[in-house]
Amino acid sequence: MAETAEKSASEPVPQQRGWRFWAIMTSMAVSSLLAGLDATAVSTAMPSIIHDLGTSQGYVWIANAYLLTTTAFTPIFGQTANIFGRNALTLFAIITFAVGSAIAGPAPTLGALIVGRAIQGIGCAGLNTMVEMVVCDLVPLRERGKFMGFIFAIYAISTTVGPLVGGAFASYVTWRWIFYINLPLAGITLAMVIVSLGALPKGATVSLSSIKRVDFAGNALLVAAITSILLALTWGGSEFPWSSWRTILPLVLGLVGLPLFLLFETRVPEPTTPFRLFSNRTSFAGLWCAFTHNMLVFWILFVLPIYFQAVLRASAFKSGVNILPTAAVFTPFTIISGGVMTKLGRYRPLLMVGFAFFPLAIGLFTRLNPTTTTGYWAGIQILAAVGIGIITPVTLPTILTPLPESDVAVATATWAFMRGFGTIWGAAVPLAVFNSKAESLVAARLQDNEMARALLSNGGAYTLAAGGSLYSALGLDDDPSLAAVVRGIYSDSLKLCWQVGLAFALFGFLLTFVAKEIPMRTELETEFGLAEESDRNGNGESEKTVNEETGKHSPAVSTQ
Repeated sequence: MAETAEKSASEPVPQQRGWRFWAIMTSMAVSSLLAGLDATAVSTAMPSIIHDLGTSQGYVWIANAYLLTTTAFTPIFGQTANIFGRNALTLFAIITFAVGSAIAGPAPTLGALIVGRAIQGIGCAGLNTMVEMVVCDLVPLRERGKFMGFIFAIYAISTTVGPLVGGAFASYVTWRWIFYINLPLAGITLAMVIVSLGALPKGATVSLSSIKRVDFAGNALLVAAITSILLALTWGGSEFPWSSWRTILPLVLGLVGLPLFLLFETRVPEPTTPFRLFSNRTSFAGLWCAFTHNMLVFWILFVLPIYFQAVLRASAFKSGVNILPTAAVFTPFTIISGGVMTKLGRYRPLLMVGFAFFPLAIGLFTRLNPTTTTGYWAGIQILAAVGIGIITPVTLPTILTPLPESDVAVATATWAFMRGFGTIWGAAVPLAVFNSKAESLVAARLQDNEMARALLSNGGAYTLAAGGSLYSALGLDDDPSLAAVVRGIYSDSLKLCWQVGLAFALFGFLLTFVAKEIPMRTELETEFGLAEESDRNGNGESEKTVNEETGKHSPAVSTQ
């Protein structure tokens, strides 16, 4: 008996799960695919979009509007999920994403496209949050690793092949199909979610009393702070110098706004982001690890295409192909990491090992230059992908383990927010570093070429590279000496980007030492669990969850 009890405490007891459980998991995986694809697909289609809609500096908001709303609206879904139920918000997120796609696809102007992308981002915020929240509602903490590993792997595949899909549509059909394809996908996802999750649960209706529970003031403050920070990171080094008040003021306001938001949340009955999530040492480390991890992932995904297109002169489509080693490696490692965490019941060793790969890989990325071999840049991607995959399913359990199950919704949403916030920094900071360095190098190395200096200044270096018109605009094919100088400017500017990224990678590794190892719960205690009409033996009894410590059974309730 003692041996049996010890084994029960060390390993999760296998559970028999019915068709509805697997139907929900499948629908969540498809929802994750839908959310991830558009996050990166636009990057390689940018040349075609700029060609059709114009070369205004506002093109950066095609990506930024999506990132902004995805990040800013994520915590809102966490708070309102406890008010309106999981089903209602999952359906709302899918429909919102489809509406944004329907606007962005036929958009006649850049402004219309940006509006569509912003609406898409709101839907993506809901999809990302609700997928993880539903998994948490159905699976005990100890077992979540293997299921989240699978869900994350789907998301990882979609974000990594996104540039390839975007490049293919832009090259062979039209970039508008990046958004059109979302409509049938959203329809399929919506049908799957309705069938698997069921109709709206009782009590999950919109009423005046339920609407009053929403933290509108706190959410407005958060959206304003994130918008202000993104404006500063977008303008700095391109439209305005970093020393300009137009850059400093929004950055300061945004950075001050975030702690003010947390302070405000201490005075709200149902806060969007409870301060207690950050007061716990392990949850605090997990949240910032999630931020750093996602920042470094997108740092790599945004910087490498510029290297491929500007330095190695790859097309947008070929650039997407060149990033495939990342997807090929970190997808299986994500699944493996989740399984290992479930088996061992430990998250800290995986967190530390995963973050150890980042400084190594990014340090080697600093050596990229015009003569780097394919084997070298592909091999470094593999090292980085191993770290990405190991960490991906681990940060959320790190955050949730010290917290009660009642905090799953807000903690999951805060985790998703930190990941989204990291994405913003991972896209904006390297761009700002690149623009600043390129500006100084262009002024120093192209003093005798006024035309090239004018085209590459004030953010032009990034615009030409992202737009795919660098070589044609400067006539580099007819001037090998100028081509060598320009490649050197890009190579040295990107080197500084990797060096700054290395500092963040080391910061992430040090964060792993802050987290404590806490036993992961093997029982599920939630009011949003799954109830089967009958168990697998067909005896008409409701499916039950087992309390590992007491051996008592408690009935689960319907998913909401």
